Amino acid sequence: MPTLPPFGLGTFRLQGQSAIDSVATGLELGYRAIDTAQIYGNEAEVGQAIAASGVARDALFLTTKIWTDNYAADKLVPSLKDSLAKLRTDHADLVLIHWPSPGGAVPVAEFMGALADAKARGLAKQIGVSNFNIELMRQAIAAVGAGEIATHQIELHPYLQNRKSVAFALGQGIPITSYMTLGYGAVLKDPVIGEIAAARQATPAQVTLAWAMQLGYAVIPSSTRRANLESNLLARELRLSESEMAQIAALDCNGRLTSPEGLAPAWD
Repeated sequence: MPTLPPFGLGTFRLQGQSAIDSVATGLELGYRAIDTAQIYGNEAEVGQAIAASGVARDALFLTTKIWTDNYAADKLVPSLKDSLAKLRTDHADLVLIHWPSPGGAVPVAEFMGALADAKARGLAKQIGVSNFNIELMRQAIAAVGAGEIATHQIELHPYLQNRKSVAFALGQGIPITSYMTLGYGAVLKDPVIGEIAAARQATPAQVTLAWAMQLGYAVIPSSTRRANLESNLLARELRLSESEMAQIAALDCNGRLTSPEGLAPAWD
């Protein structure tokens, strides 16, 4: 089973030609993990860029996420098959439940069971969850076992370090994927990160991504600019000192940026 790549390319908010160009450029620069979702409305564009890239499918790690409308046991697998058709592949390497079911309309056991069924059919190599709180994580583990959950993908950046959720997941052996690691760009203006970046002759984005990876989290930054895509890759070679890590740890202020009404659980 392929391990979760520590560094990938996110496609949230990328539409149409922007999505095609970002993925095409990323693949050209050496990105090999791509993260998309049904609700992003860009799976077909991601699939088009991959097909045109000439990169072999088995060299890629492709993640998509099931949207809340498709959680019922009779809908999840057909919706995933539709996603795979758009992505021009017969399987995803990782399929996540994107958000909790609004109002608990579909029980966790039902959609996790359907997700496990998708894996059993070979439509997904690995499965996982996103945007759960600890109680929902407990229910997901009860449904399929912690060993079946390849990652918990959550908003995580220097201003929102999500320590309770992280500690629970890691305690169960479930790796963390950080999304919005750059905090929509807000943390890139932070003077502490700026000072570390200047001292390291690095960019604030490189410092922030390196911080997350050094904590053991996978990251999936996105960009439409070739220079940023290229620069972000260099974060993989940056190692921060204990003092620098501690300075960034001290920036946590529970600064959550995404908590959509009707979707978000009661956060821990």
